Amino acid sequence: MIALRRVGPDEFGAALDRAIEIYTAAMRPPADQLAGRKGIMRTHATYPDFTCVFAERPDGVLVGFAYGFHGLPGQWWHDVIHRSISERGGEGAARGWLGNALEIAEVHVHPDYQGKGTGRAMMHKLCEGRPERTAVLSTHDQPTAARHLYHSLGFVDLLTQFVFPGGYERYAIVGAPLPLVRREQDQGRTPPV
Repeated sequence: MIALRRVGPDEFGAALDRAIEIYTAAMRPPADQLAGRKGIMRTHATYPDFTCVFAERPDGVLVGFAYGFHGLPGQWWHDVIHRSISERGGEGAARGWLGNALEIAEVHVHPDYQGKGTGRAMMHKLCEGRPERTAVLSTHDQPTAARHLYHSLGFVDLLTQFVFPGGYERYAIVGAPLPLVRREQDQGRTPPV
């Protein structure tokens, strides 16, 4: 069985190299982007109310992780998305989604453990008990398993075909009210190995 464990910034930082290995296996980014991604993750761990969920095998090996934090003005992603939602849907829409939001920055499961409910379980664990009104995140704007998972958890599209400044890939920005939608079969479920 895969066990889920909530960790704080220090323990996340200590496991950052393994987290990057999982990120690399799951996302297959260009090698020249890994140092930057690692720096971004390290910075995220300093943000307010940072929390992370580790998915671990019984022997303690990390096979997945998800983390988020309280989004605030002055954080790059928050500011870019706030401006874009405001331009397309008005300031009220931007405040409604981002004014009191858990910003979920990373959700990754090693490919050997995907498709077994680990991502869904991590999302529920990450969001449970959070005081924020909404959860928001960005994901590739394609019909991926991750996109399907987010929609099944109650996330709706806020922006589609979105390209971050300086980027080229198209993303969907999605949001959900908290607490997340929980399917009956998810109640008390821990993903199997």
